[in-house]
Amino acid sequence: MIEIKGLTKEFKNLTAVKNLTLTINKGDIFGFIGPNGAGKTTTIKMLATLLKPTEGYAEIAGYNVLTQVDEVKRVIGYMPDFFGVYDDMKVWEYLDFFAAAYKIEKARRKRIITDVLELTDLGGKRDDYVEALSRGMKQRLCLAKTLVHDPQVLLLDEPASGLDPRARIELRELLKELRRMGKTILISSHILTELSDFCNTIGIIEQGELKAAGEIEEIKNHMMLKRIIEVEVKSDPEKAHDALIDHANVKSVRLDGNWLEVEIPLECEDYSFIFETLVAKGCKVVGVKELEMNLEDIFMQITKGQVQ
Repeated sequence: MIEIKGLTKEFKNLTAVKNLTLTINKGDIFGFIGPNGAGKTTTIKMLATLLKPTEGYAEIAGYNVLTQVDEVKRVIGYMPDFFGVYDDMKVWEYLDFFAAAYKIEKARRKRIITDVLELTDLGGKRDDYVEALSRGMKQRLCLAKTLVHDPQVLLLDEPASGLDPRARIELRELLKELRRMGKTILISSHILTELSDFCNTIGIIEQGELKAAGEIEEIKNHMMLKRIIEVEVKSDPEKAHDALIDHANVKSVRLDGNWLEVEIPLECEDYSFIFETLVAKGCKVVGVKELEMNLEDIFMQITKGQVQ
C-alpha cells in the first residue's frame, strides 16, 4: 500500500531523511519509531505531499506522491502532530468544512459526519464548540476530520502526544478498530510499550536513516544476542546459584534476592534442565520463565541516542 524508494530530503546543510526504502502492506499498522529530530515528521510530510523529496520517490495505493498529488490526497488521511482549530465553530461545522473541502456532496455530508462522530465516540459533542474541547477530545476530532473522506491510508504523526492514560487507551482501541475496517495505518510515536500492543510492523529511524524494519517478532529474533531465564526460588538462593553456575549450558547467573537471571546459549532451545538441576539439589523452585525482549529493548539496542 505504501512503497518508498530511496527517499531523501535535504535542508541546506542538514539531511533530514537519507535514502529511505520501505514497504508497508495493505492492512498493516506500521509503528514509525525514533527520537526527536530523527526524520519521522519529514518522512510523513513527504508521503502527505506537503514536502517535495530531494531524491527518490514514494507511491501510495499505486499513486506517485510527486506526479499524482491529487490522487494521493484522495486516498490518504493525514493527521499532523500539531493542528489548528477554528474559533466559534462547532464540532459538526468543523467536520462539515473539511468534508466540503474533499468535495463530498452536501446531501451525504450529514450522514458521514454522524458516522465519524460515532466511530470516534464524539456523538455527544456534536454541537459543542471546538475550542472548548479537552486535548483528548480535540485529538479525536482531528482523527474524525482525517476520516471524513474514507481514506485507504492513514498517516498519523504523534496522535497520542499530550494525552492522558485513558485517552491513549481509547485511541489505541480506535486504531485497532480502524485496522479491522481495512485501513492501512502509519503511526509515529514515542510511547513504545503501547505501539507494541497494536502495531504488527515497525520501523526504527535515527539521524534520518532507517535502522530496522519489519514484523516485531522477526526483529526481536534478529536482534536477540542472548537468552535470559528468570528463576524464582523459595529459599537458599545462594545454593541455587551454586547449583547452576557450573552447568555446561549456563553462561552466567545473576542473583537478586530470591530471583536468579540465568543466561543460556541462543542455540539451547530446552531450558527444563534448570528446573531439574535445582530440584535435584534440593532447591524449592517457585517459577521458571524466559524473559522476552520488548520494543524498548529493541529500540535501545538498535539506536545510539544520536540526534541530527
